[in-house]
Amino acid sequence: MVSQRKNFRVAVVGGGIAGLTLAISLHHRDIPVTIYEQAEAFGEVGAGVSFSPNAVEAMKFCHQGIHQAFEKVCTRNLWPSKQDVWFDYLDGYHTGTSTTAKSASRQDIAFTIRNSLGQNGVHRAHFLEELIKLIPHDIARFNKHLETIVERESDGKLLMKFADGTEDEADVVLGCDGIKSQVRQLIVGADHPSAKPSYTHKYAYRGLIPMEKAIEAVGEELASNACMHMGPGGHMLTFPVNQGKTLNIVAFHTTPGEWSDYPRLTRQGTRDEALRDFAGYGPNVINLLKLTEKELSVWAIFDLGKDPVPTFYKGRVGIAGDAAHATSPHHGAGAGFCIEDTAVLATLLRDKRVQTQGDLEAVLVAYDISRRERSQWLVQSSRFIGDCYEWRAENVGQDFKRIEEAINYRNGVIANVDIDQMCEHAKSILGKKLTCVTKASI
Repeated sequence: MVSQRKNFRVAVVGGGIAGLTLAISLHHRDIPVTIYEQAEAFGEVGAGVSFSPNAVEAMKFCHQGIHQAFEKVCTRNLWPSKQDVWFDYLDGYHTGTSTTAKSASRQDIAFTIRNSLGQNGVHRAHFLEELIKLIPHDIARFNKHLETIVERESDGKLLMKFADGTEDEADVVLGCDGIKSQVRQLIVGADHPSAKPSYTHKYAYRGLIPMEKAIEAVGEELASNACMHMGPGGHMLTFPVNQGKTLNIVAFHTTPGEWSDYPRLTRQGTRDEALRDFAGYGPNVINLLKLTEKELSVWAIFDLGKDPVPTFYKGRVGIAGDAAHATSPHHGAGAGFCIEDTAVLATLLRDKRVQTQGDLEAVLVAYDISRRERSQWLVQSSRFIGDCYEWRAENVGQDFKRIEEAINYRNGVIANVDIDQMCEHAKSILGKKLTCVTKASI
């Protein structure tokens, strides 16, 4: 059955995971789309990213090639017995009461969180390289830094103006331009509290260690599988990447100070600085940090938790992914929610009832209603879980049983969704909004 090509054009601003998955999904649904990237080529900042079961189902729904790209580059826990393990959780601070040599050199697992998929890690750049293969080169525009969007009175087209002096037009503009989104600023206003993200007072050191050295430091079980080392005011997660040849380390530290380098979200740090921040922690954390490079990247954790965006659209301009609901990484679900956004938007835009510019605004209304509550819940929950790992969460503290219960409940909210049902619900909202538009025009 041949699908009918839509007679409207979609502009996707931003070429990260959110933008590319959206462009792929639209292109393969015969929806004319152009993607605008401000860099000279597609690229992702950051090392590892993981996906929970809901995200993998969303990938399949969007386009099988997206799921195949994920499978090609992901690395799971190395032990067959831990294929369903999300993380093993450890007390990364205390060394316990045992005086045996084994207990003195490393700490044991306190509890384990599992799901249907287990832990999986992909390098952002490698995943992006595979995604790029799924769209034709002629729908991408580079070195395009968006400045303004205005509606042309003669035909209602949205005119995009870029910093290089060029212009282009579309019927609907979708901003997937990340945490510092220009499209978000155009929707809410540059002076609105949600126009810029806020600092969570956490930053993270990122490092990579050869697997053989990691095994020497903490043993084969902890090095070969995803672990979360918890402690007061800091936590460190580790998981294998590069097909098990390398251990990825992300060590978070909470500070009362401000991040002085904004709008830059990274700075150069050192191994010695990380060791000072984690002074007093147990042997697992210290021994692994000692194996990192002398120079380490430090990543500020910003999100949209303090000032959530009041709307994901204005007219026929919308935002998705981090532009709409940038979250801290403590749930490991932010990128997955970007792909959920893609599934909903692709479904709505492909709907046969969507034909005119007025229909496109109804699409964004339905998208906003169906996505905002869930995605903004994630932002708040991620903050809470990050504090759980650092024994700072209200009514949880250092109680491991309560920490485990909180993780399982919240991970369930994230993972236990039906993507088909989610998209059908959005379509039902669209139907009501289109009816309202039709009645208003009579």
